[in-house]
Amino acid sequence: SYVVSPLEFPGGDIGSLAVCGTANDLAVMGAKPLWLSLGVILEAGLEFELLERVVKSMAAKAREADVRIVCGDTKVVEKGKGDGIFINTSGIGVLENPLTPETIEPGDRIIISGTVGDHGMALLTLRKGFPLRSNLQSDCAPLNAMIADVFSEVQIKWMRDATRGGVATILNELTQDRPWGVVLEEPEIPLSDAVSGVSELLGLDPLYSANEGKVVCVVAAENAENALKLFKKSLYGEDAAIIGSIVDDYRGKTVLQTEMGTLRTLGILASDPLPRIC
Repeated sequence: SYVVSPLEFPGGDIGSLAVCGTANDLAVMGAKPLWLSLGVILEAGLEFELLERVVKSMAAKAREADVRIVCGDTKVVEKGKGDGIFINTSGIGVLENPLTPETIEPGDRIIISGTVGDHGMALLTLRKGFPLRSNLQSDCAPLNAMIADVFSEVQIKWMRDATRGGVATILNELTQDRPWGVVLEEPEIPLSDAVSGVSELLGLDPLYSANEGKVVCVVAAENAENALKLFKKSLYGEDAAIIGSIVDDYRGKTVLQTEMGTLRTLGILASDPLPRIC
């Protein structure tokens, strides 16, 4: 379900978010997305022009992702009983490239498909009205074609889209109760200048900021450079990077090796500092 606020934001809107989010959820499981359903709840008084923009956005992203919106339903609630538009989706795909998380072992490499934290920081600055002179915008995008291209040559052992809670949260989920840990190398983590600046200004860690167009994956060390090359061939993977490794140490934990050479444990996000980001 998608309840993002505001409904439109730099780089996307609730419609593009719903289509891309559902397609990406299927793609990171190794599936080829095929069909989507949409349930839309509209608040009475919603501007027709806004609704039209959202519908056109959904159609455009569905075409880009090569998925079909095959059915849907709409309901209207009284003014003041909703917040413009809420969208619920279901997605169906065909499992083509099963992941192999049971084969993860120390020495495997961790890759991210691009810069970290764009979506969360874009929404935060928009809501707070910060007068920033930057091109900070959401990274909302369909990633299924890029993922399929990587799978064509490389076996991906584990993969997730780093949405709510960001990169740190999904890697904590990966390492939980495992006999190995993760070490991330801070200098290798790609950040846009805008996200870096906002993070420093507000004292926020971009590793916990949401993304809507990035995947994190684990591959064997011998396949890492080839996987990176394949990611970089995509429009949505130009800033891909190898950011860390699976290690024998720090079992069950995710650890950041900072630019100063110190180690910092990345804990599980304890609260939701920015609700309604998707």
